[in-house]
Amino acid sequence: MPAAADLFLDADWVGCAKHGKGVAGDTVVVRRLPEEGRLVCVLADGLGSGVKAAVLSTLTATIAANHTAAGRDVRKSAELIARTLPVCSVRKIGYSTFTVVDIADDGRARVINSGNPRTLLVRGGVPAAYAAEEIDLGDEKSLRAAEIQLAEGDRLVFVSDGVTQAGMGRADLPFGWGADGLRGCIAEALEQTPRLPARALAGRIVADAREVDGGRAHDDTTCCVIHLRQPRRLTVITGPPYDKERDLEITRMVSEPTGRVAICGGTTAEIIGRRLGRRVDIELGAIDPEVPPMATLEGVELVTEGMITLAACVRLLTEGPPWPSGRDNGATRLADLLLDSDVIDLVVGTRVNEAHQDPSLPIELGIRRNLLRELARVLRDRYAREVRVRFV
Repeated sequence: MPAAADLFLDADWVGCAKHGKGVAGDTVVVRRLPEEGRLVCVLADGLGSGVKAAVLSTLTATIAANHTAAGRDVRKSAELIARTLPVCSVRKIGYSTFTVVDIADDGRARVINSGNPRTLLVRGGVPAAYAAEEIDLGDEKSLRAAEIQLAEGDRLVFVSDGVTQAGMGRADLPFGWGADGLRGCIAEALEQTPRLPARALAGRIVADAREVDGGRAHDDTTCCVIHLRQPRRLTVITGPPYDKERDLEITRMVSEPTGRVAICGGTTAEIIGRRLGRRVDIELGAIDPEVPPMATLEGVELVTEGMITLAACVRLLTEGPPWPSGRDNGATRLADLLLDSDVIDLVVGTRVNEAHQDPSLPIELGIRRNLLRELARVLRDRYAREVRVRFV
């Protein structure tokens, strides 16, 4: 098994709101703590649906994530939350259920569950058993706690009850899809695509649950997946280096790549193409009125225009997927490529492009480095990607 430093915790989630509700009552918080070699992931399910449920789950998930990230004992934090949340006088359950996963880069995981469906350990493509302890808190409240050692390729899958209760009331599913339906979905998906990324597996589970519900989710439906595996690396090069003598440095990133490479900027692509003796060809098949066309360069995954495309990509990532229907351009493809990567190096050239100093251009085309810092922040904070920014 590779050393822990060679592995990556791919953590992602997909959710949908109950049909007819504009706001989901489930909340997911993912925080990567690179300086501590840890990842914290919380899924909270607020009672009911809509705005009230969203407020309750957001409060619960935020408290749980803060306590866990601060290094406080996960079990004590969970007990505090479980004791603090009120109990519905009618349904006799807490106003928010939750799952907390505190996992180290080497796969050592602590899992605490209060009211949510049981977390699944997936090993070799199929759910595997693990020991868990039931903790009675009194007042009809309890926690399920477990310590699990993940190996390379293992996954943790945890869901809100909108997944396991999908289809409830159908003649063939009087009690819903259940844990068996979830397990079967996971096994089938991983048999078809063993290396399925976390987001893709979560999306498959939510889509199948919604299909079981007849295409309309009867409850907020959310799935989180954490996958311990080799990282997918991406280098994004934008802008030529301040010193022309360093053009060779960015060229080597294409000729001797450590993963996939994307170039954002026509001038940058031309510099690299010229040094490699390769042509940069403009793609005219995907024309968009707002985003400049893409190009192709041998050995590069994606070539786009620079500042306009990057600014559009930041907007897309800030708003979150899915992207606007029918839009296939450099920004959407770059956003997809970034979300399909784990460790992202943003290499930012600092040579001034005089075209971007025109005061008639939009303000978002200001200083390149600020735009890339914002891109890095969104990728870290919202999507828990490992991002490094280097200025050349």
